[in-house]
Amino acid sequence: MPETNGEAAAGAAGRRATPTAAPKAKAASRVRMSAAQRREQLIATGRQLFAERGFDATSIEEVAARAKVSKPVVYEHFGGKEGLYAVVVDREVRALLDRITTALTAGHPRELLEQAALALLGYIEEETSGFRVLVRESPLMSGTATFSSVMNDVAHQVEHILGAEYKSRGYDPKLAELYSQALVGMVALTGRWWLEVRKPRKETVAAHLVNLAWNGLSHLEAKPTLITARRG
Repeated sequence: MPETNGEAAAGAAGRRATPTAAPKAKAASRVRMSAAQRREQLIATGRQLFAERGFDATSIEEVAARAKVSKPVVYEHFGGKEGLYAVVVDREVRALLDRITTALTAGHPRELLEQAALALLGYIEEETSGFRVLVRESPLMSGTATFSSVMNDVAHQVEHILGAEYKSRGYDPKLAELYSQALVGMVALTGRWWLEVRKPRKETVAAHLVNLAWNGLSHLEAKPTLITARRG
């Protein structure tokens, strides 16, 4: 049947009312990182993987995959896994050492010990991944600084403080190195234990460390001997 005037008008209105297909939105172009930004991203990625897996179990492929880049990009920035690891560890070493040395502001030896213990425990609490990287074994022949080397640097600073204290008390200042290594080692090993258990709270841990160290130091014998040696 031929179309009536009403039908024709309705058809025309319907055709006018039919919405036209909207143009497809252009996909947002990916923001390209600068070389410096990409480097920081790779360092953060490597830091996390080395903390989770250690050096040997981490591969360049995993670093690249997690950072969503190709392997050549990682090689371009660091030359390989060893180069990335060295940068990550160097940053953590400087961060931990700066934190501890900045904390040592008191004049009294006991307060200094408290500050050092709290600084280390605070680093463990706030920078757990970084601490895990440091306490893991470093690759052989890497020449990379390790947690033990950081603690050795801290011990040398404590040595100067103890040396002056020993001299004022009439003790042999040459023994300051031995005692500084013992004190820093005690705090460091306790910190590694606390990394996993996280209790009691860090202030309590620090207080007990200082209690053991200071009450022992306050009654220090000038020339200690072993009990077994005395019996002989």
